[in-house]
This record gives sequence, C-alpha cells and structure tokens, in this order.
Amino acid sequence: MISSGDQTPLPAAAVAELSPGGNMLTSANTVLILGIDERPLTGPNSKEPGADHSEAGSNSDTIMLWRVGGGTSRRLSIPRDTVANIPGHGLAKINDGFAIGEAPLAIKTIEDFTGLQINHVIIVNLGAFPPFIDAIGGINVATGKVCAQISGGAAKGGFTLNLNPGVHHMDGIEALTYARIRENPCDPADSDLTRVLHQQEILNAIGAQLHSPSTFLRLPWASWQAPKVLQSDMGGLTLMSLFAAAEMGGSPPPARLTTTAAYSPTLGDIQEASPSAVKSAVATLLNG
Repeated sequence: MISSGDQTPLPAAAVAELSPGGNMLTSANTVLILGIDERPLTGPNSKEPGADHSEAGSNSDTIMLWRVGGGTSRRLSIPRDTVANIPGHGLAKINDGFAIGEAPLAIKTIEDFTGLQINHVIIVNLGAFPPFIDAIGGINVATGKVCAQISGGAAKGGFTLNLNPGVHHMDGIEALTYARIRENPCDPADSDLTRVLHQQEILNAIGAQLHSPSTFLRLPWASWQAPKVLQSDMGGLTLMSLFAAAEMGGSPPPARLTTTAAYSPTLGDIQEASPSAVKSAVATLLNG
C-alpha cells in the first residue's frame, strides 16, 4: 500500500484507453503487461549498442495478456515481431505501437489486434528488473541446457549464462539474461518465440518466491524496489486484489500466440498470425 504511491504514474492518456474492470477477487480482468527495453544510464545493461535510456522511443520487447481474477489465471504472450495494424500508422511489428506512441498507442494496437478490452496495464522497466529479483532473494527456474550470450557475452560487457538441465536459483542478472535469450547453441530450438515462454516461467517463479516463508523478511526491500520496476494504472487496493487473485488462480502454464516466420522487404524478419490463430488464442485466454 505504501510503496504503490511511489511508482511512476501511468500517463493520463493511457488510463483513458482502458476499460473499467470489476473486482479481481470476484471477476476476471484482462491485464496487459509490457516489458520495455529501456536501459539504465550506468551499470548492467547500460552499454548495450542501440539501447534506449528513456521510455520515449523504447520498444515493448515483452507483450503479455493476463486474464486474472475470480479464480482464473491465464496468460498469452504475443511475439514482438508479429505484424499488426498500428492505428493511424498502418502495418508494422506490433511492438512498434509503444515505440511510436508509448502506452496509449500500444493499448489501442493490442485491443485492435485481439478484439479484447484491456482493463489494466503494467509496464515493466527491464533495466530495473535485476534489483527487484535480488530483493526477493532470487528465484528458482527449471531450464534445459543453456549456453547463451547476450550483447556479446561477458567478455564484451554483456552477459553469459551457462546452465545444465535442472532447477537453478537465479539472481537478478541471471533471470534477466534468461528472459532475453534468443539464441542458445546448446538448444537450437531456443528463439525469440521460446523467449516469451521463458518470461512466463520467470513470472511464475516470482510468484512462488513472493509466497515463500523465506521472502517474508525481505518484503521491505522488495517493496522499495517494486515501484522502480513498474508503472500501472492500479493503486494500492487494486494491486492487492491483483496479488490475491493471482494466488487464487495459481501459476498458469506458459502460452503464446501461434505465428509463422516470414520476411517483409519493408519490415525485415516478421511473425505472421492468421485471424483464426488470434481468435483461438483469445478464446483460450478468456475461457480456458
């Protein structure tokens, strides 16, 4: 309740795009989660080539819909390179909605693309993500074989992650690195598409860690870091109902929109989703 007052306010124009939602303790709401690629000015992630250091112009590298409330908890990730109509701008990659018009246009784009009404939005600052993970004591994530490098690997100022198959206790940097894996020589199946599933695994792991007895004494530190990680239209009471609803609904299995890889002369490498695939994914998100 106290720390929620310290989060960066969501712009009024973005709040105006949202549809009213019910009490999440008794009814399901649709929450849009956007992970933006803003990087800090110093420290980890700060020297990555092409990194944005402010929200304006950042891409939404993570786009996730969460249907939560009334005992329901289901998620759907949308690959960031999926082609969609950006209202007023034509066809582009769906994450360009945020890059062009920030949260208000991102909300419009995803509502048009899915046909859903979005009740709440959470914008996650990936640059501030590691301190939050560290504040809750790290997370446990089950992985396959991982030998991945991000931004050139540790030797070039980036990150290197080497893991054997099994459950691993990750600190903040390791969790962020795992969430950003697109290429994994030890598992060629890893790609930009499996990355969104890794991100859902991390969300489930955060939920499990927050409800573990060992985290109780860390809650003051977690509360201090959480507002630096996210922006939301939700105040303290609504966030409390969201956390309670998430606990009631449990940890959903990772799910993503089915897409097909393609190439566009103007957009480059893209992902295409058929209308039937979008309709099916949305129906599953809403109804299970």
